[in-house]
Amino acid sequence: MSPAKRAFDIGFALLLLPLLGPLIVLIALGLALTGGGPIFYVSERMKAPGVPFGLWKFRTMRVVAQDFGVSGGDKQSRVTRIGRVLRRFRADELPQLLNILRGDMSFVGPRPPLRQYVEQFPEVYSVILKNRPGVTGLASLLYHRHEERILSACKTSAQTEATYVNRCIPVKSRLDLIYQCNQTIWFDIMLIFQTVGRVLR
Repeated sequence: MSPAKRAFDIGFALLLLPLLGPLIVLIALGLALTGGGPIFYVSERMKAPGVPFGLWKFRTMRVVAQDFGVSGGDKQSRVTRIGRVLRRFRADELPQLLNILRGDMSFVGPRPPLRQYVEQFPEVYSVILKNRPGVTGLASLLYHRHEERILSACKTSAQTEATYVNRCIPVKSRLDLIYQCNQTIWFDIMLIFQTVGRVLR
């Protein structure tokens, strides 16, 4: 990550914290009062091959003993009522401001992958993860809704896994490489505003 991109991330995160702080507290209280479980969900992700970190989110699903892979239709029954609202507006990702300040993530970049996919496709992620993972990005903006639709049609974990590997990873990796070739601070700002606009719509 370039010094300019890192400086932008820190400055923008510090600007957003006092603005979003009250919303973060309200969501945390809502989850504490209605969820009956942990407020936060911490998932291992990779910021570089062989370099894991804990990705912070508000918990949107009921806790189970074992959970692995991406979320598809096979996990929809576990999504809580408040979780559906948080996911719709991507508010479950607000705790990732902590990941940004710690340097685990950037505001804009490829979505942080699970270890299993980085190890399964090392030739892909060794290139993609030259960029620090982001909260949003070109792939998130252009493909996230479509990815949700096709994964929501999957009824088993095996079907979800096959669909994600064969249909989602190839498309997202191509978009991540396009971003990598065109990354500038101004491009990042444009993607951030487009993401906010899409969420608000």
